Amino acid sequence: MTKKELRILFKEKRAALNAIEREKMHDLILIQFQRLPIEIPSNIMTYAAFENEFDPQIIVDYCNFKNPDQTISMPVVSTQNNEMKSMLVDVDTIFNLNLYGIPEPESKIEIQPNKLEMVLVPLLAFDMNGSRVGYGKGYYDRFLKKCNSNVIKIGFSYFDPCDNITDTNENDVPLNYCITPKNHYSFTS
Repeated sequence: MTKKELRILFKEKRAALNAIEREKMHDLILIQFQRLPIEIPSNIMTYAAFENEFDPQIIVDYCNFKNPDQTISMPVVSTQNNEMKSMLVDVDTIFNLNLYGIPEPESKIEIQPNKLEMVLVPLLAFDMNGSRVGYGKGYYDRFLKKCNSNVIKIGFSYFDPCDNITDTNENDVPLNYCITPKNHYSFTS
């Protein structure tokens, strides 16, 4: 299926889930995350949940428990230059909604992409090759290309992967892992 077709399909599937189903899936996704063969790093970029997508706060809380000295950052997008920055957040950070209705931090401290060790990546769908379907603006793909080649890129989905996203291209950056309630998928070689 194409990215456009998958966006429509998975937005509908996600919207059909009720809050109780999503909450159960969050717990199962955390269990699958804990099974990953990785060390919890010190510099993690996460995201604010949007339109009923998986809220990674449970993952961030677990990572903080395992590594209390970590640095957490979140994205801020610029529609003027179509770029995304990773900005430091803490318990005192103030958030405002951006043009897309996504909470962004007011932080003044940017974390350079090459300093990040793990990026939690939002998605609508993914395939068996680690390709993902986002919201179509390309912010994450452009940002991830600026990160070190060894950064761990993890997506989260309530649903199993599709076989193949038919219209991926050289600008798409694949995930290393994707976590679902039933499984964790590894795309590392």
